[in-house]
Amino acid sequence: MGKFAQYLKAHVDMSEDIDHGNASLSIRKNIAFKGPNVFILACAIIIASVGLNVNSIPVIIGAMLISPVMGPILGFGFGLGIQDNRLVKDSLENFAVMVAISIAASTLFFILSPLTLENPSELLARTNPTIYDVLIALFGGIAGMLETSRKERGTVIAGVAIATALMPPLCTVGYGLSLLNWHYVLGALYLFLINSIFIALATLLTVKYLRFPVVMETEDGGKRQRLSKRAIAIILVIMIVPSIFSAIRMVQENNFSIHAERLVAKNKSIGKSFIYDYKTNTSVKPAVIDLYLAGETLTPEFKEVLYKDAEEYGITRNQIIIHEDATMTRDVLSESDLIQGIYEHNERQVKALTDSIAKLGAQLETLRASELPVEAIAREMFAQYPSIKSLSLAEGKTATPSGGSEEKQVIAIVSSSEDIDAEMKARLERWLKARLGQENVTVIQGN
Repeated sequence: MGKFAQYLKAHVDMSEDIDHGNASLSIRKNIAFKGPNVFILACAIIIASVGLNVNSIPVIIGAMLISPVMGPILGFGFGLGIQDNRLVKDSLENFAVMVAISIAASTLFFILSPLTLENPSELLARTNPTIYDVLIALFGGIAGMLETSRKERGTVIAGVAIATALMPPLCTVGYGLSLLNWHYVLGALYLFLINSIFIALATLLTVKYLRFPVVMETEDGGKRQRLSKRAIAIILVIMIVPSIFSAIRMVQENNFSIHAERLVAKNKSIGKSFIYDYKTNTSVKPAVIDLYLAGETLTPEFKEVLYKDAEEYGITRNQIIIHEDATMTRDVLSESDLIQGIYEHNERQVKALTDSIAKLGAQLETLRASELPVEAIAREMFAQYPSIKSLSLAEGKTATPSGGSEEKQVIAIVSSSEDIDAEMKARLERWLKARLGQENVTVIQGN
């Protein structure tokens, strides 16, 4: 066990790879938002806003790569870790400047943008943070601080910028403000704060683990540290608890959608009716599934079958709403929707028939390929040998006495008005071998 511990320690030890001085210098240089950083941030925000506006993931990723928003967050966590009050204050000031510039630029863009999407999925994805976002920010922050601290740096920071996604929530805040939609504003701002706080927390923990030297010790340092820990704990609880509930709700909604899809797939055709469409509504409690049926009205017996299947997926009968006269009760249903539903209803039967026809066709082609062209060969033979009156061809297999592999053999039974001598028989066999492409051909004279 001792050897294993030494082996493990040798592989996780980072003391020789950490450069405290350069890491501190790099973080301090990147917290300021003035000069080029202001314009770079504004450009990144506009690029991210365009990407969100047109649902373009590559454009959003590009904006995250060029944005300098990580600087003040890392500076804040680093300052707390080394107890540098001045650095903490400067980081918070620049953090506020960064947030203000980002929100102002994105709001202006969305006010002026003529493009409005019916379903801005990339924007909506930034309004419902969960505990998973907490984990991404925490581990992303750890990776980012480790990358900043090591002597030979790689591409980890770029990956952290993409994974933690600090830019899109700020753009979504601007989008919400342009529409005065406070659900967008608060949801996106909450996600941004989660990312920022837990990246800072990860930086703080990493700084402590890597034993960065403390900048300032005071007589009341112990008291300040206790107060700092208490404040951090309160902030973390306030940020984490809503995200946990949000994650639980997301998992429940996802499970309900999956179970609803399976229920519909199992009961696509039921009785003399079929489900041509369905939709789930998870915004109500409990969630419900609307089933749109066509065909004959479901009998009570078939409804019970449907309810019983639903219970197997954890869906109660009260969560199922059946629309049996859908063309009358669903205004948004178009003629093409109904045709599509009918097609889906018959799709499995048509597919089964198609597969059966294809299988029979393949068998027929195989039989045709194996048939001997008796009529064609007989006409050719009659033209060459007028004395021949009839021809019969039969294909079989012969086995050797030693039990070896079977060989194909063609037997030709020829009826002629004249006796077929050995020479004529040999000539007929040579011709049939060439005509049939068979090496084993035997000619027999019939009556």
